[in-house]
Amino acid sequence: MMRLAAGVAAAKAVGTLARTAGRGGGTSLPGKVLTRVEPHAIGQLARRLERGSVVISATNGKTTTAAMVASILERGGARLVHNRAGANMAGGIASALAAASRRGGRALTGDFGLFEVDEFWLGALVEELEPRAMLLGNLFRDQLDRYGELETIADRWAAVVAASSAALVLNADDPLIADLGRASSPAGTASHRPGPPSPAHGGPQSIRAGECVYFGVDDDSLALPELQHASDSKHCRRCGHAYVYTAVYLAHLGHYRCPNCGQERPEPAVVATGVELRGIRSAAFTLRGRRVELPLPGLYNVYNALGAAALTLSLGVSLDDVVAGLEGVAPAFGRAETLDLGRPTSLLLVKNPAGANEVLRTLALEAGQLDILGVLNDRTADGRDVSWVWDADWELLVPHVRRMTCAGTRAAELALRMKYAGLPAERIRVVEALEPALDAALADGERSGDERAARGSDPLYVVPTYTALLELRELLTRRGQAEAYWR
Repeated sequence: MMRLAAGVAAAKAVGTLARTAGRGGGTSLPGKVLTRVEPHAIGQLARRLERGSVVISATNGKTTTAAMVASILERGGARLVHNRAGANMAGGIASALAAASRRGGRALTGDFGLFEVDEFWLGALVEELEPRAMLLGNLFRDQLDRYGELETIADRWAAVVAASSAALVLNADDPLIADLGRASSPAGTASHRPGPPSPAHGGPQSIRAGECVYFGVDDDSLALPELQHASDSKHCRRCGHAYVYTAVYLAHLGHYRCPNCGQERPEPAVVATGVELRGIRSAAFTLRGRRVELPLPGLYNVYNALGAAALTLSLGVSLDDVVAGLEGVAPAFGRAETLDLGRPTSLLLVKNPAGANEVLRTLALEAGQLDILGVLNDRTADGRDVSWVWDADWELLVPHVRRMTCAGTRAAELALRMKYAGLPAERIRVVEALEPALDAALADGERSGDERAARGSDPLYVVPTYTALLELRELLTRRGQAEAYWR
């Protein structure tokens, strides 16, 4: 206990210094200090959460899904310990627990833990946190130099699931994710994985340890004519035969069946029907007879909302609170966030071909000609290998682009990709440094006072990779146009 108390005190001091200095390390550095002093601090502090915790992981959408879950749970009065800034490795989660600690770690300000977790860190953190439930949203090809192939992650996750008594909330439309629950339960029903009962105060219908709940989309109007080039999980993990799809919604997500062994999409208990996509502004869908007006764009956010709904409904939250929470959610940092930078500027994070395709699909629904600032970096947190930009369907965007400004450490690569996509060279501009690139892109929409009064300002759409998004936020913070994300 003395080591924990010392670690918490050191973490709080480091966090204060980082925030005072305006350093982004405030999201994870305190936690790294804490776990250096007490390696099992995460587990020790997590056991002080009276209502336990839940874990969310996916290749795409973790931060947004966690924000949706937070919006729902806080309506019911939950006091959350939550890594809101998106620092989702051990340091970030330890930092969130340290910040919530009182009396040297003997008590916490929150009673329920909500943690988004990096795919690679899921096993180690589930072992420490011992969560009541795990929401696993999707697996897409991402940072192959760091994570390896999807099958490697799927095998690792299967081992995590087998070793944990946590309930599972799984995306039925992703074959790799759905497969994690097949061995233990029929679709949407309780499994037989052993484990202790969930805390009684979780709600009268709270999901029990070992249960498995599926969610998915059922809307033929959204179906694509065929699997996209960027689709990853095309073969059955049981027998290796190619899946046959009756509906493809997003990359390899959809309705599928293996004609060889008969393995197929499980029937989900939580379903989105009547989906309406409204470009960058919003989306809507029907959930258990209720219309949900989601203030976030794209089918990818409908999937995020479905996962959040499936988890919270399983925790005993009322449908009214789920709908209200989803409709009241604010965009997570850089995920369809819109700022006023003299003209409306929307930030749309991309980091792999599946996610990029959905952003491009959403932008293609916008009216008029678009000004785009693409920022492609190849730093460690982005993945050194940026060949994924050649698998993303930039061709979708070309008919809608008025001007494409390419920035970042691999700006030339992005410009070349746009040239091969068919965008005329005179519409492509390369400005590697972020600040002058942003200023140039913003200037493309400048109008006279009379024009602004008559037509308003045309929006700018910024499509950055992960480190570029952090760099952009730091730039805007210095300019006083955004708040520091780590505060």
